Amino acid sequence: MTEDPQGREGAAAEDDREVGTAAPAGAATEDDGAAVEAAPEPTELERVSAERDQYLDALQRLKAEFDNFRKRNDRERQTVALGATRDVVRGLLPVMDNLERAVAALGDQGEGIVAGLEMVRGQLAGLLTGHGVEEIPAHGEAFDPMVHEAIATVPSPGHPEGTVVEVVEKGYRQAEHVLRPTRVVIAARPAE
Repeated sequence: MTEDPQGREGAAAEDDREVGTAAPAGAATEDDGAAVEAAPEPTELERVSAERDQYLDALQRLKAEFDNFRKRNDRERQTVALGATRDVVRGLLPVMDNLERAVAALGDQGEGIVAGLEMVRGQLAGLLTGHGVEEIPAHGEAFDPMVHEAIATVPSPGHPEGTVVEVVEKGYRQAEHVLRPTRVVIAARPAE
């Protein structure tokens, strides 16, 4: 009798593969003496814990989105309020100009009227200052196209070229936003 090179067990495994009854790799077989077990199903506690974690994650994301929405809404509301304030202030600036012209035109005549107008002008100036409005300095300053509007140039030997020599209409800003540029006359190089 000849000896099988693979041995008796190898031949039986080959026969099983041919027939299609071989056990899958890693599975326990009857030969091992162990019972075949499937993956355990999650317990009720594990399932509920996983569901809780999903809801907690969704809630945290929703909270973060709401916080971002609230912050964005606050910024937009502040921008709108500041824009509305600027519109009101722009409307008050001509009133301030006219009050200053009236006080200057009356001079020393009608001291009571001048005092009354000066009081109203002071109240209006206080109101504007309370809203962060400030006058843009101009007279004697170098011309700055970001805050000044040149309406004329005049030869002025006593001033360097580009210096503001006269303020025609005051300009105002609120924070860094120019509400109205200062209308000015600037010095030009004298004609030779």
